[in-house]
Amino acid sequence: MSKKKLARFAAIQEFKNVKEHSQSSEHIDDYTLKGNWHTQYFKNQNPIVLELGCGKGEYTIGMAANNANKNYIGTDLKGNRIWVGAKNALENDIENVAFLRIRIENIERCFAPNEVSEIWITFPDPQPQKTRERKRLSHPQFLDRYKNVIKKGGVIHLKTDNEPLFLFTLETINQRNCKVLSYTNNLYGSGTVAYNEQLIPQETKTIKTHYEKLFSEKGFNICYVAFVDE
Repeated sequence: MSKKKLARFAAIQEFKNVKEHSQSSEHIDDYTLKGNWHTQYFKNQNPIVLELGCGKGEYTIGMAANNANKNYIGTDLKGNRIWVGAKNALENDIENVAFLRIRIENIERCFAPNEVSEIWITFPDPQPQKTRERKRLSHPQFLDRYKNVIKKGGVIHLKTDNEPLFLFTLETINQRNCKVLSYTNNLYGSGTVAYNEQLIPQETKTIKTHYEKLFSEKGFNICYVAFVDE
């Protein structure tokens, strides 16, 4: 690991807006803030919104800056990336933000039932190999985990440049009889596959991650779907 990454790992240990759950695969205890995010961290009852695989936190920060009446938590495994978002939030005094370093497989260890109001999955690894299908963040095994922490009626959003992942997600949520709110396979153009485009939140277009900008510049269509796993 480079000296730069080591320095960032050390720095986030001191950041007040970064929390970390044990990465051990054995004897994993529930995180101390599970069920207590409202009272012990945010100290309010505003809705909690998760961004899974937040990377450098562009989306988490962007949404938090625009919505002071919600609490945002960006989750990622790579502390080097979390450092960027957490430092940005601290420097700009954005108080309704936290970052949590975890494996997404452990989400139920960190949040209690009904503690989360909304989930965003922005540009996840599409895991294109058939043998890695279960690693996709919209695979049923992950949706089962989300269902155990999100409130009834809570919306799950997916943004991706990978159309096969988008189609896989549509098929999965159809098989689960999820309530689809809106979707498009071309967020910034005329969608050849679209439903209720007028209901797509404006922030899906005004906030762009580093990877979204790269993919858009290369001509990739940006796909989006919002659904409720009832």
